[in-house]
Amino acid sequence: MKKQNILFNLDDTLSYCNRYFNLVIDEFADQMTAWFDSITEDDIKKKQLQLDVAAISQHGLKSDRFPESFVGTYHYYCDLTGREKKKDEIHYLRELGFKVFEIPVEPIPFMNETLQRLKEDGHELYLHTGGDEANQRRKITQLELTTFFEHRIFISEHKDTTALSDILKTIKADPTVTWMVGNSLRTDIVPALELDIHAIYIPAESEWQYNMVEVNVDHRSAFLTVDSLHEVPDVINKSIQNQII
Repeated sequence: MKKQNILFNLDDTLSYCNRYFNLVIDEFADQMTAWFDSITEDDIKKKQLQLDVAAISQHGLKSDRFPESFVGTYHYYCDLTGREKKKDEIHYLRELGFKVFEIPVEPIPFMNETLQRLKEDGHELYLHTGGDEANQRRKITQLELTTFFEHRIFISEHKDTTALSDILKTIKADPTVTWMVGNSLRTDIVPALELDIHAIYIPAESEWQYNMVEVNVDHRSAFLTVDSLHEVPDVINKSIQNQII
């Protein structure tokens, strides 16, 4: 079997992520409606999402961005309603936002089995995750992912086509035998197809709006969708056998 280079995303591909953010956002919205009884939870969540996504272009996927979207939403509605801004409330919201980064990480079902099988098949496994170094290293350590990826780990605050291109140059990857596996159409799939490497899309159980974009990319590489992580080895092996790649 011809050895492949297989890059995996981390959050919501190998381990759960959005479910924890959604829990904290629900807690945030509950508190905000207690302070601003004329504002709906839906409006609060829409404003928080707007501020969070808007900050990515400036700050990338740094962890600080998320708590600050809570504070920014609070400031917005204080200004809108004339409510006094209170330091203790701002401190509470900032701490609430950071709480999501303290939750122990949980692997997606069949994570270890999938990575072990690909490793045993002789493929070279890489991790390309978005976020800040400290938080992503925390997850990598908790999941013991160096067992599979060793030193082949790349963390990008701005996870885009440029970041992926730099990685491919670093590892001297042949595009015809290189794959990107992930749940984000924006940061995993589109960059892969733009660089003409193969892409496997695994939709997350709940998706962050930022990750959802149209895939309108001319490409010669394979673009496949599977329902779950454990299907990945079979899909890759079948592609090799069918000489798609």
